[in-house]
Amino acid sequence: MKAIMELKNVKTYFRVSKGLFRSLIIKALDGVSLTVNLGETISIVGESGCGKTTLGRTSLKLERPESGQIIFDGQEITKMKDTRTFRRKAQMIFQDPFTSLNPNMTIRQIIEEPMLIHNISKKEREERIKKALADVRLLPPEEFLPKYPHMLSGGQRQRVGIARSLVLDPIFIVADEPVSMIDASSRAEILSLIREIQKKYSVGVLYITHDIATAKYFSDRIAVMYAGKIVEHGETQLVLKNPLHPYTMALMDAVPDPDPQNRFKFRKVVPGEPPSPISPPPGCRFHPRCPHVAETCKTNEPELRNISGREVACHFAEIFVK
Repeated sequence: MKAIMELKNVKTYFRVSKGLFRSLIIKALDGVSLTVNLGETISIVGESGCGKTTLGRTSLKLERPESGQIIFDGQEITKMKDTRTFRRKAQMIFQDPFTSLNPNMTIRQIIEEPMLIHNISKKEREERIKKALADVRLLPPEEFLPKYPHMLSGGQRQRVGIARSLVLDPIFIVADEPVSMIDASSRAEILSLIREIQKKYSVGVLYITHDIATAKYFSDRIAVMYAGKIVEHGETQLVLKNPLHPYTMALMDAVPDPDPQNRFKFRKVVPGEPPSPISPPPGCRFHPRCPHVAETCKTNEPELRNISGREVACHFAEIFVK
């Protein structure tokens, strides 16, 4: 497979002012390496605040990394100033369809805007607009083009957002929790639509979610993040069938069980709270909450190692292999 987006030891920090001469450093991403291939979907899962969205925004250069490399389609773009070509080939589907669309623009204007920026001819713009609306199943296009966002449902707005990301024929898309703010009845349709488009046009997709159930359905590979780092990464079915990192196990235990008798069962809950990105704990960042913690976990930070066909950052991952 052809690598379309590569992140190599990327660190993205934010500085928060605490007075005239003092600031705090938030380590949102702290040494993340990941590769997205053409035509595949990688899901990034983890708790809120673990760095998922920052990872997606950094890959699109919407956030500037402190260090590391971003390589797109074989070309390093970390410090590239002229990003016009990159912007055309890398797009984002935003989480909130209610705020990501300009309420003062018609659907035609919203979808046409990226093409105006990239100087695409009027005739071609018209063709692409209709094709994009057909791809996201907003038919007939003529009915939707003159409407404004407030005239559409949440699911329809998100389809417009997807259409907008498609009109420039991207080869890489970041989908930042695209179904978290729409009706449950529309979620499966939107996910199925994104998956269908990804396969049809062989697009590389970085899918950000806190919901392992949708990641299982949607992705080829999965990367589990905790406190700004990837702690487990591999083929989705392999990782979820036999997780080797205690944090991945905890996420799996939190997935709702459809069994009607589950209200009588004790559900495991990870104790404590995620660490502060300003002052993460030494050693393994999960050790204050880990039920299998040992002394070495408190001082030595585990590196990602290849174990049973996936990468795991745990000193004792081998004991969990089934």
